[in-house]
Amino acid sequence: MAPYFGMKGNWLTFWITIACATDMTLFGYDQGVFGGVIVTDDFLSTLNLVGNTSLQGTVTALYDVGCFFGAISAVVIGEPLGRKKSILLGTTVMSVGAILQITSYSVSQMIVGRIVAGLGNGLNTSTAPVWQGETSKASWRGKLIVIEMIMNIAGFSLSNWMTYGFSFVGGPVAWRVPLAFQFLFIFILYGTVPWLPESPRWLIAKGRIGEAEAILADLESTDTYDPFIITQSKEIQYAVTYERENSPRWRDLLRGKTGAEGGTSTIRRLILGMGTQAMQQLSGINVTSYYLPTVLIESVGLTNTMARLLAACNSVSYLLFSLIGIPNVERWGRRKMMMYAAAGQSFCYLIITVLIRYNEMPGYAHSKQVAEGSIAFFFLYYVFFGIGWQGVPWLYPTEINSLSMRTKGAALGTATNWAFNYMVVEITPIGIKSLQWKFYIIWTLFNFSFIPIVYLFYPETADRTLEDLDRYFRDNHNVIVCGNKEAISSKRPEEWVEHEREEVRRNSSVVGGEGVGGLGGQGVMEKGVGYGESEKEERLEDV
Repeated sequence: MAPYFGMKGNWLTFWITIACATDMTLFGYDQGVFGGVIVTDDFLSTLNLVGNTSLQGTVTALYDVGCFFGAISAVVIGEPLGRKKSILLGTTVMSVGAILQITSYSVSQMIVGRIVAGLGNGLNTSTAPVWQGETSKASWRGKLIVIEMIMNIAGFSLSNWMTYGFSFVGGPVAWRVPLAFQFLFIFILYGTVPWLPESPRWLIAKGRIGEAEAILADLESTDTYDPFIITQSKEIQYAVTYERENSPRWRDLLRGKTGAEGGTSTIRRLILGMGTQAMQQLSGINVTSYYLPTVLIESVGLTNTMARLLAACNSVSYLLFSLIGIPNVERWGRRKMMMYAAAGQSFCYLIITVLIRYNEMPGYAHSKQVAEGSIAFFFLYYVFFGIGWQGVPWLYPTEINSLSMRTKGAALGTATNWAFNYMVVEITPIGIKSLQWKFYIIWTLFNFSFIPIVYLFYPETADRTLEDLDRYFRDNHNVIVCGNKEAISSKRPEEWVEHEREEVRRNSSVVGGEGVGGLGGQGVMEKGVGYGESEKEERLEDV
């Protein structure tokens, strides 16, 4: 049987996206389901958590501790295992954690289940965006990873409706069935990941160049003699070689040594990727993702049923507005999406702070009206976050880091996300009770601060190949990027486009002329194949 059931080109990319999107749907579902579980009466009484706000927060947040260590584990095992095996291992670990949670009758078992599930999810969420990014065309990479994160929202939305629906059933079914439903996504991952192609960039880094070129050709629905495939392979091989010769060792990184010339800007790239993930969590999203029913009950004064219903409706709005990011992540670029969304989020939290302040003011005549008004701004906050900050922080670390550091960079970025996630989830129940309306000032200020941070320090990655970004960081060591048009343009610089065209033309003349042996680890003999000039120009527009 032909590899991948005979599928090539867009169909092969489609099925990789299905696998990665399912992984992120599982992430969103697993992240959101506990927000509904934690306010279920049978759950609280079975685990003896009634009235124990601090322990409730700890049980919820320890999942993020597991995710943190799962992401860190990807630094060690991600490169030796590869992208596919890492995802399968993470899925297996998640399965064990899910079973422990579903069958739990004690706080200790639930805590172990939460941590184990987190370990698997941390490994998966560090790996899936890298696998997607390394098997996608430059013109599709941003859209596909944003689609993954929209499926994360879909999983989150589904978990809200599941817990809302089962809340009417009562008893242990109200929370055990929603927890068990995640096995649907686990089975899909087991049914897709094993037969899909490994990352060609990972294969080249491991010296398996022939396999990598075959996969590159299958992804482009062509053959390994295509000048475009030869050019891609040589660019990746050059990046691998340069990185090996110039990137600092881990022990040098930890000691702050990066070389006299800045080398490949490894630390800077790591910090940029980790920074997007930290900012995502410090935007306050998990104040509402984990605890929106709690926020609506404690801060707004709604009933349990109405809070659950509004949380579920909000998740649908969140999902629908996040679709705006798919066509615009390349058109607007990563920088603009992050800055504009941060401004909108800061505005929403500012209004929420003011309205909840008056809602909590004793004797205020219009407290009901201002409470209802704050709900609208919780919804609007999700609109801005879904467009700008849901997908880009997961996309950016997979783009900004070099090939040899991509898994490590994505893993450290994901670990950063989970570390800050844990902090936010742990302090939110306590912060709402003790600080009340003042708690929301924190998120107003954080969101506002992201605007100058992104403007000053973050180069654009939209419409660039991964090798373009390697070239940029080799040649530019200035930390402040806002004055560099090449760094902040949402369109690929013309000189980079022309460089690649010249390379394809050169490789086209080699294949069509004398023939070369040993290119890319396999002989490229004279063969009358390849694309005409007009077809090659069309293919270059996709890069």
